[in-house]
Amino acid sequence: MGLNFRKSISILPGVRLNLSKSGVSASFGKKGMRQTISTSGRSTTSIGIPGTGVYYTKQTNVKKIGSFLKDKITGKGKKEEAAKEAAAKTGKAAAAGAAAAAGAGAVAATKAGGVDEALLNENRAQVEEYEAYVNEIKSVHKQSDGMIDWQVLGSGTIPTNIVKGSEEYKEWEELQAYSEKVLAGDIDSYFEIIDEIKPFDDLLEFGSNFQVGTDRADLLEVEFAVKSDDIIPKTSLSLSASGQLVEKEMSKTAYYDLMQDYVCSTTIRVARDAFALLPVDTVIVHAVDNILNTATGYEEEMTLLSVKFDRERLLSLNMAMIDPSDALSQFECNMKFKKTGGFDPVARISG
Repeated sequence: MGLNFRKSISILPGVRLNLSKSGVSASFGKKGMRQTISTSGRSTTSIGIPGTGVYYTKQTNVKKIGSFLKDKITGKGKKEEAAKEAAAKTGKAAAAGAAAAAGAGAVAATKAGGVDEALLNENRAQVEEYEAYVNEIKSVHKQSDGMIDWQVLGSGTIPTNIVKGSEEYKEWEELQAYSEKVLAGDIDSYFEIIDEIKPFDDLLEFGSNFQVGTDRADLLEVEFAVKSDDIIPKTSLSLSASGQLVEKEMSKTAYYDLMQDYVCSTTIRVARDAFALLPVDTVIVHAVDNILNTATGYEEEMTLLSVKFDRERLLSLNMAMIDPSDALSQFECNMKFKKTGGFDPVARISG
């Protein structure tokens, strides 16, 4: 399974260091196409020239959000650490009730007859971070890259603020060459731009990887790996009435519901980013994951979702209000989903 990806250019030539008061960063790319990664982990990618009215940009935090699951929800180890800390604090209180709680290894300690505020705040912060993470993986579709207008870039009209012979003028000329190829439907130029700009890099935060392919100027086909084991938490975090951190296994229904939201939301986001970067009319997105094949007894990579998006309909949706799985019903879509069993393999939609 997989797509044919025609990679025609390397990002390594052209790397340079930038020194500023805010730290060191590295930039790479061709004239008019540039990506900068700072020591803070912020990546900024752009096409165009500032001040011309034609400027596509995106920012990515390259720190993997998926590590949240390993750092913040570690089950027994995390509980034992909190219990030891609570016991150490309550031992200083010298209260009989607190000593009994410490001996039992209670997570929420009492101090002078009240809740340990420091531990309560720590527990509350963990729950808030967990809830924010869950909300984020359900809302991937709500953000997208700024739209680039290749027609404007390819118009040949030199912006009034650019002086002939200047560095900006040289960048504009090179962008003109790109835009001419793109508007002519040159597929190699599509992949050159994708390879330079890496429009899906911010989605790598969620553990996914991508393959892109096409043999048509009006269509792009994208495959991404769901990697649900790395992304979807298997436990939930909450606070008890007394402020204790409560971790329990998710029900199958809740787990698979969250997985469906994540997969559908990410699928929509992939299509939005593809439409933002290239002048294609159709984007086909396939979501794949390793699941158990009950016929062989082995895990195999299978297609869980295949959707054919058309530009006009997708861009007309109110992304802030849609339910991702409901929204896919407006497009040609292959999806088999069970509330207590998750996704079943489906056939891929073709162009």
